[in-house]
Amino acid sequence: MIKPHGGRLVDRRIGKEKLERRLEEAKEMKSVELDARESSDLELMGYGAYSPLEGFMIYGDYKSVLYEKKLESGLPWTLPITLATDEDDLREGEEIALENERNIMGIMRIEELYGWDKEKEASMVYGTKDTSHPGVEYTYSRKEKLLGGKIELLSCPSHKVYSKYFLMPSETRKVISDKGWRRIVGFQTRNPIHRAHEYVQKCALETVDGLFIQPLVGERKRGDVAADVMLKTYEVAINKYYNRDRVLLCILPAPMRYAGPREAIFHAIVRKNYGCTHFIVGRDHAGVGNFYGPYEAQQIFDEFGSEELGVTPIFFSNAFYCRACGGMATEKICPHDASMHLIFSGTEIRERLKKGEDIPDSVMRGEVAEILKRYYMSDRNED
Repeated sequence: MIKPHGGRLVDRRIGKEKLERRLEEAKEMKSVELDARESSDLELMGYGAYSPLEGFMIYGDYKSVLYEKKLESGLPWTLPITLATDEDDLREGEEIALENERNIMGIMRIEELYGWDKEKEASMVYGTKDTSHPGVEYTYSRKEKLLGGKIELLSCPSHKVYSKYFLMPSETRKVISDKGWRRIVGFQTRNPIHRAHEYVQKCALETVDGLFIQPLVGERKRGDVAADVMLKTYEVAINKYYNRDRVLLCILPAPMRYAGPREAIFHAIVRKNYGCTHFIVGRDHAGVGNFYGPYEAQQIFDEFGSEELGVTPIFFSNAFYCRACGGMATEKICPHDASMHLIFSGTEIRERLKKGEDIPDSVMRGEVAEILKRYYMSDRNED
């Protein structure tokens, strides 16, 4: 099986024999309140999804990631994983409790406390300082100092809504091993499944042993379909239109950063930690608005050697239904002009569904459209 990034699957969870004692000690420590993104990052570091990270980044790693897209060790890593605070009485070397909504999630020994340039991070990570970009908006809203150091994970969210599909990297690796899969392709998504997704997933599956679909259910931007609804669309599609013996559906409780090219590399590394040998990168992967070129997220892979990343990207052009071809295609294989292509924008699909109108089956499976129609016509829709 493919090795985790850095060669070892990190595990910063506290065993049962020490848990009660560490929780009691944490209650006497100074505390730092984590926001939703930081809480997700703490959880994912705790059970190895972010291997080789063992904690929030110290300055050397932070600076190297911004400028070199690598950790100080030279290992590829493209997104800063940091903890921000405004607390003035914290000191390097002391242990602090990490809390979310007053629940103690973990402990960190502060190795470094340092300042940061929010505009520089926004420009380097997102390629823009425009606050209409959700990642930039979040960056500017954060506190003024960063804390770096190794963490201990004491507790994490139960993920009750998604418990059927919640697996840690050590667990997915066991499932993959039990299935006898040697080549596994990962697929990242934050959106309901449509026929273009189905097409690229099945094309990739033809070349490997298994398909690992991992919807991201952490913090996302306003307007994204509710995560549980998005997951239901995958359930119904997989149950009816996929060879279920070749598919593993598992959630990723990570925040969406919308960092385009840098996030594509990050997503590939995380799926490598879950056991994937290959990773699908489509058009405008992890993009938002018009901040990135349609294939920038593919081009960034040229900056890294295959041995550096250890996971193989599989690139796809934009997929669509071609009336002349009579099936799904991409610009690489379809000879017909755009007048033959049936493509609905996300906005057009949403507007149709809100009105209770049908979506062509060549664009979206009817069962999926019905789930979304009920969602968009209900009070849950936040648009």
